[in-house]
Amino acid sequence: MVGVIGDPIRHSLSLLLHNAAFDAMGLDWVSVAFEVRAGDTASALHGARALGLAGLSVTTPHKDAAALVVDERTPLAEKLGSVNCVSVRDGRLVGDSTDGAGFLVALQRGSGFDPRHKRCLVIGAGGAARAVVVALADAGAAEVAVLNRGQSGAAEAATLAGQTGRVAQGADVADAELVVHATPVGLGDPGAMHPLVDAALFRPGQIVVDLVYHPGRTALLVAAAAAGASVANGLGMLVHQAALALEKWTSRPVPVEAIWSALPPGVGS
Repeated sequence: MVGVIGDPIRHSLSLLLHNAAFDAMGLDWVSVAFEVRAGDTASALHGARALGLAGLSVTTPHKDAAALVVDERTPLAEKLGSVNCVSVRDGRLVGDSTDGAGFLVALQRGSGFDPRHKRCLVIGAGGAARAVVVALADAGAAEVAVLNRGQSGAAEAATLAGQTGRVAQGADVADAELVVHATPVGLGDPGAMHPLVDAALFRPGQIVVDLVYHPGRTALLVAAAAAGASVANGLGMLVHQAALALEKWTSRPVPVEAIWSALPPGVGS
């Protein structure tokens, strides 16, 4: 048995993805959602250990707090200060992050975009944003600029990209070849637009990704598409980060195509 914790959690497709994978793998496992309020992360993780769960998928707002609760962090989770995947091994909680790797696989699958030598802009400085920053830098991006309402948060996230990282300004949206929105703005509200993003700066030739997948087309993606940019939501990242987590929990290869096939028609569109 595994679980998913977050708040809100009712919109999450993780249960569907996990359980579809278990069916395809012939495993008598089940995934269960737990709505856990901010501040209760430690209780939830210790409860997972007490219940004998194999692992937990961790989403907003618990990723940073989970990194402080686990008994052990992978080098990547240590670097990020964020955890989206917790494995329970011999009673110990091991925290990892599959967000960045899942994002890169989804980006390649969805658009064929290769970050090498490209100018990339990440909007946000939370757990998912930091994971994307590191993944893009490790993939050879020429530049990873971070745009965030808090300058200190932007600076900390940009530092994770090493020499290619820098703090961005709103005008940098126009120059970026890849724009990744990695904040909760727009989650459940298709009309919400991030206050630092000037939609008039989007242009043809860009790839614009919003990690929100509910709704499938946020105001940011609608504006980017209207400007001629290629757009994608966070559904692909969700699928591929989940597959990576499932591999950690089950120690078996995961049939990713079976997960994609389980998604109802129109989901994320």
